[in-house]
Amino acid sequence: MAIRLLEALFDPGAESNAFIAGRGDAGAAVTFTGIVRSRPDDPVSRLTLECYPELAERQIGDMIAAATERFDLLDVTVIHRYGPMAPGEPIMQVMVLSAHRDAAFEGARMLMDYLKTDAPFWKKEETPEGARWVEATAEDDEARSRWEA
Repeated sequence: MAIRLLEALFDPGAESNAFIAGRGDAGAAVTFTGIVRSRPDDPVSRLTLECYPELAERQIGDMIAAATERFDLLDVTVIHRYGPMAPGEPIMQVMVLSAHRDAAFEGARMLMDYLKTDAPFWKKEETPEGARWVEATAEDDEARSRWEA
């Protein structure tokens, strides 16, 4: 299990390839990469994520432990950036290995839902109208609630 908090850009394809290399014990790998979005009707020129790395690492570790136990995951890596990012750049990546595909998909989905709502990152978007802070949506909270025991 690994957590990497980065300010620098990373290569999602290279990360995925390295994650699954030599893992003959796994029957399934699921990878999700979040990307900075800018839509024509809501342009964003920059996204800045702020965090306290030590707190973020501890809380993400707790999330990974819960998902690993619940879905019997073989391995998990979460990469999450902070600092300024441009549209089209990767923000984060969740990679999960398990013996079976359902466990891999569900474990990855649980981690993504928790990261979106509970991880201690604060997002600020730069737009033509100025800067704005971004909060989790009701849909994000609903998605996360499915994992409460």
